[in-house]
Amino acid sequence: MHHGRLLVDEPTELPEGAEVVLVAADASDVADDWSPELDAELVRRYREVESGTFETAEEVLAYLRAR
Repeated sequence: MHHGRLLVDEPTELPEGAEVVLVAADASDVADDWSPELDAELVRRYREVESGTFETAEEVLAYLRAR
């Protein structure tokens, strides 16, 4: 956050003025063992959303929690 605005580390393809919903993660929801494999899985799933072939949030969370 900077002056009340969210800053992102990478460019997005959102149009100027787009509204987004942010959900703050509870610290207990964050994995202590973040790994390159987990990061790669998240990138793969992001690309699925971009292409229109994706799973629901509930399905993704269940998969990640089972890891």
